[in-house]
Amino acid sequence: MSMKLLLKLGGALLLWIAVYFNLQTATDWLVYDLLGLSKTEHFSAAFAFFIFETPKVLLLLTLIIFLMGVIRSFFTPESTRAVLAGKANLPSHILAALLGVVTPFCSCSAVPLFIGFLTAGVPLGVTFAFLISAPMVNEIALGLLFSLFGWKIAGLYLAMGLLTAIISGYILGKLGMEKYVEEWVYKIPPMDDNPEAGLTAVERVDLGVQAVVEIVGKVWIYVLLGIAVGAGIHGYVPENFLASLLGATWWSVPLAVIVGIPMYSNAAGIIPIVQALLAKGAALGTVLAFMMAVTALSLPEMIILRKVLKVRLIATFIGIVALGILMVGYLFNAIM
Repeated sequence: MSMKLLLKLGGALLLWIAVYFNLQTATDWLVYDLLGLSKTEHFSAAFAFFIFETPKVLLLLTLIIFLMGVIRSFFTPESTRAVLAGKANLPSHILAALLGVVTPFCSCSAVPLFIGFLTAGVPLGVTFAFLISAPMVNEIALGLLFSLFGWKIAGLYLAMGLLTAIISGYILGKLGMEKYVEEWVYKIPPMDDNPEAGLTAVERVDLGVQAVVEIVGKVWIYVLLGIAVGAGIHGYVPENFLASLLGATWWSVPLAVIVGIPMYSNAAGIIPIVQALLAKGAALGTVLAFMMAVTALSLPEMIILRKVLKVRLIATFIGIVALGILMVGYLFNAIM
C-alpha cells in the first residue's frame, strides 16, 4: 500500500473520528441553544434524538460498510458457491452461516444468491443456513450493536443468531424437502467460478468506496424511517407502557415476533428503533426477537421466496426460524 493512499485513509479516519465524537455537542447546540427548544418537551426530545442519531448511524454505516467492502474483495459469490457445493455436513452449515455474516444483504437481496447456491449444487439446508444468517446477523447489525451497546450484547447476538441459522438450516436439510423447490430453479445453468484475485490495494479501497455508495444509497431511506420511529418512541411513548408491553413476560417474545414479521426493514433501519425501545425499558430478549423477525422473516422476503419455494417449504422455514428466534428472545430475557 502506497504512502499516499495511507495518508488519505488516515486523514479520512481522523475526520470521521472528529465528527463522530462531537455529534452530541453539536446536537445540543443546535436544538437547545440555536433553536431554543426546551429540554422538558416531548417534541424537543424526539427532535434531538433524530438530529443526533441520523449522522451517528450513517457515520457508523459508512465505516462498517467500507471495511466490509474491502474484506469482501477477497471473496465472490462464485468462489463461495464453489466452496459450499455438494457438502451437507455440519461444518458446511457453519461455514454458510459465517459467510452470511460477512455479506451485506437484506433478506430480499439475499434471495438471488440463494437461487445461485441451489443451481450450483449447494445442498438445500446449507443454502438456508446462509439465507437465514445473511439478514439476521450481518456485519452492519453487529457493528452497530457493538458501537451502541458494547461487545457482550454484540457477541451474544452474533452467537445466538449464528446458532439459529446453523440449527435451522441443518434441520431443514435433514427433512429432505428438495421436492418443494420450484422445478425451474434447478434448470438454471450454474455460473462459472471467477474469483477476484490479484487486486491492488487501491482497487480494494475503491471497492470499499463503491460498497458505501451502493449500499448506503439503497438503505438511507430505511435509516431515516427507523430513526424517525425511534425518535417518536423516545419522545412520546411512556416508559411504563413499553416496559409492560415488551417486557420479559412469556407472551411478549411471541408478540414481538408476530409484530415484526409483517414489517420490512434492514439492520440499519431497525437498530435506532431497538435503541429507543431499550431506553424505554423494553426487555433485551424481546427487542432482539423483534429485530430478528423483521430482518429474517420479513413479508416481502416470503413473497419473493414464493417464486422459488413451494408453500409447504416456506411454512416449514418460517416455523423453524420463528422457533429459533423465540428461543433467543427467552434466553436473553433470562440471562440479562
